[in-house]
Parts: sequence; C-alpha cells; structure tokens
Amino acid sequence: MSTPSVADLPLLHRGKVREMYDLGDDRVLLVASDRISTYDVIHPNPIPDKGKVLTGLSAFWFEQTASICPNHVISYTDGVPAEVRGRAVVVKKLKMLPVEAIVRGHITGSGWKDYLATGKISGIELPPGLQESEKFPEPLFTPSTKADIGDHDEAIDFDQAAAAIGDADLAQRVRELSIALYSAAAELSATRGVILADTKFEFGVDADGALTVGDEVLTPDSSRYWPADGFEVGHGQPSFDKQYVRDWASGTGWDKTPPAPEIPAEVVAETRAKYVEAYEKITGEPFDAWLQRTAA
Repeated sequence: MSTPSVADLPLLHRGKVREMYDLGDDRVLLVASDRISTYDVIHPNPIPDKGKVLTGLSAFWFEQTASICPNHVISYTDGVPAEVRGRAVVVKKLKMLPVEAIVRGHITGSGWKDYLATGKISGIELPPGLQESEKFPEPLFTPSTKADIGDHDEAIDFDQAAAAIGDADLAQRVRELSIALYSAAAELSATRGVILADTKFEFGVDADGALTVGDEVLTPDSSRYWPADGFEVGHGQPSFDKQYVRDWASGTGWDKTPPAPEIPAEVVAETRAKYVEAYEKITGEPFDAWLQRTAA
C-alpha cells in the first residue's frame, strides 16, 4: 500500500514547531517544521533544515537512551511521506503528562534569574554565592507547566508537578527518569567536547500504561549545549542552541509579545550553522548522513 501524502492525513495538532497527523492504529506522524520561536512566540521566517536537525538529533538520542526509558519511536522511514522524510517520524500515541520535565546541570537562563531573585529554583533552596553557569553537584529536576502557544511556561515545584500529574509515584518516576536521561546524555556529550547545561523532556503513558518519553529529546530547541572549550563560570556561555536567536531578539527592543520580528538573513544563516554544528559534534557524523538515511 502506498504511503499517503501529508495533505491527505487528518491534522491532530499544530504546535510552535511540530504538526501531528493521525495515521490510525494508535500511530501518529510527527513532523518538525523549520519554524523558530523565542519567548514562546513564533518568528515569521524559518531556519532552513532546522526541523531535520531536530529530528535527526532526537533519533540519535532516542537510540542512545532506549535502555533507560521506553520512547515513542516506530520508524523514520516506513509510513513517512516522501515530502517530509528527514523531518518526520511515525510514533506511538501517548497520553501526555501535563508538565515539562526540566533537568538542570548548570545554573543559567531562567534558573539563574530565579536564583538571583529568590535563592531558589522550582522551590529548591540553593546555597548562596553561586556564579552564573556554575555546575551543580547533582542535576536538579525543576518542572514547569505546559503553556499554550503565545503563553509562557511557569516554573513549579515537585509537589505542584505531582498534583498536576495526579499521581505522586508517577511523578517521582518522571523525576528519576529525567535525571537518568540527562546524566547519560551529559556524559556522552562531554566526550564530544560539548556541555549539556540543561534540557527538557516530555513524558506520556502508552496504551499499556508504560511511562514513555516522547516529543523531541536533547535537541538544540529543548536543551542548552555549550562548547567545552573556553567554558568558565561567572557569565553566560556561547551555545549551539537557539539562544543565539534569543539574544538577537532581546536586543531588538521587541517586547516579547506577538507578533515576533522577522529574523535578519545573517542571523538565520548563523543559527542554521549552529544547529548543524550541534548535530555533527554530538552524533559524530556529517548532517548529510542523516539526510541520506531518511531519503525517499
């Protein structure tokens, strides 16, 4: 039986970056676009090949971490329409949990801002005198709410996450798996000269009730990756993620509400280069190798 085109499939959901299409039989086609958002607002122009980088890196990490936690992947080729090969994956349907599972290995970003204001991150009391970008003795699980498009995620503590999930034991399992996934990825990344500062996971429950990691994992959109060369605490770090676009956007005078400004061509080109560099450094292979494996 021939694979249908995307246009023939029922659209289930359109997010900031991804579309989900119903394939029937508890299967979903997850397609990563080249859209980019900062401060939860989508910019009008895309980053070429960004969706393929996200999908390829997720594929790498799902394979690397499959022994730690089940994931939703079925296939990157079988059942994937030709026009979205490389940026799409057939996955199992999951009942997604209503929290973002964030793990922080270094203090940076919104966590740094919260620490400066309160001495805490997600209700976790931290020692005084920490410096920006400093590594924590142990990774922190700092969950947040899941915001609708245009809204902002809000940091919550573990008890609030457990209440949102509705099952304290399941929430504890999410925390344990999130830290295990982060720790394994941070260790591997370090061997490639890359620091995984923090990351976000999304979990769901499959038809058999198994806790399963879904969406994307350990990509430049869901993580902060820093080059290990030149790393030093006390300030922000250059990164392989969309922080480059965030920094540009914050310097434009934009008030972070819709509509987002158009990204200049030189920022688009540099951002694409950073995404591709992240793929190649972390996986240890040329980006073209992923495109060839998934070509129609």
